[in-house]
Amino acid sequence: MLTASLRPMAATRAAGDVRLMLFLLRMAFWLGVVLVLLPTGGAQRSTTDNQVNATDAISAASATVHDLKGFCGREPNACAVGSQLVTTIGYRAQAGAKMLYELLTEALASHDAATPAASDAKPEPATPSLQRASSENTLTPADLAPAWHGPSLRKAI
Repeated sequence: MLTASLRPMAATRAAGDVRLMLFLLRMAFWLGVVLVLLPTGGAQRSTTDNQVNATDAISAASATVHDLKGFCGREPNACAVGSQLVTTIGYRAQAGAKMLYELLTEALASHDAATPAASDAKPEPATPSLQRASSENTLTPADLAPAWHGPSLRKAI
């Protein structure tokens, strides 16, 4: 009996390929949404063939909603699979957002840690647009000093 095995490196590469493909699909989706929502910026060509009035649009939308209300009654398997798919996508989106948040937090933390070492050079005078908000860096050295804890108690023997 032959057993199928997958080397760890190949499994990692395959998982990376899947993540890349999902990333590309997500980017294509969101790019499509953005392109649909962008204004045209110019005069639209209007022909009599493409004009739809508001009453026709509302009638078509209400007919579509009415048809979709009975879809799960006609195709219960499709609704069950769709529900599971939406749940899985939601979990993956949540995990992806968490991973992105952690990645950005680490990147910004390493960037902030590298900034003081790079600022050993002579500081440039700040222009009013580059100055920090007046509410930042307002602690005095006394505020930064550790709190007093008092003398430590000795146990009597």
